[in-house]
Amino acid sequence: MKRLIFLVLALLSLSASCFAQTWALATSTNPSNGRQIVFRYMSEFGPDFQRSNLPVRIILAWKYQSENGMPVVAERQRMDSMEDLLGPQVEKGGLAMLALVSTGENLREWTYYAKSEAEFMAGLNKALAGEPTFPIDVHPAIDPTWAMYEKFRSWVKK
Repeated sequence: MKRLIFLVLALLSLSASCFAQTWALATSTNPSNGRQIVFRYMSEFGPDFQRSNLPVRIILAWKYQSENGMPVVAERQRMDSMEDLLGPQVEKGGLAMLALVSTGENLREWTYYAKSEAEFMAGLNKALAGEPTFPIDVHPAIDPTWAMYEKFRSWVKK
C-alpha cells in the first residue's frame, strides 16, 4: 500500500511539474567589499507562457541598513510577509508574474512583469490594505521584451 501511495504521489508531482515554473538561485560578489547579493529568479516558464502578455516591468525596492548588506532577521521576515501577501493578489488570473528577487547591499528588489501598471497597483493596494506601511518604492517601466530580465539571465553562469 505504501508503494502505491508513493507511486501516485510521484506521478502527481511529475504531472504538476510539467506546467509549473521553476525557480533558481544565483549569487554575485561585490569585488570592492566582498558582500554577496542573492538572486532568486524564474529559470523556466510553463509551456503556454507568453511574455508578451506581461509588457510592464514593475520593480518594488526596499532599502534597509545592516552591517553586512543583508537584512536582519526581523526585516527579512517582514519582507517575506509582504511578498506572501502580494503574490496571490497580483498574480491571480495572470495579472502579473514575479520574475526576479535580489537581496543584498542594503536593498531588496522584486521584479514583476504585469499586464498593466494600473491593475498591478490596484492589486498591490488591495493586498497591503490594513497592513503597517511597507517601506517600498515602486518603479514601473514598459519592457515588452523583458530586456532587463534577459540581461540578468545572460549574466548568470550555468
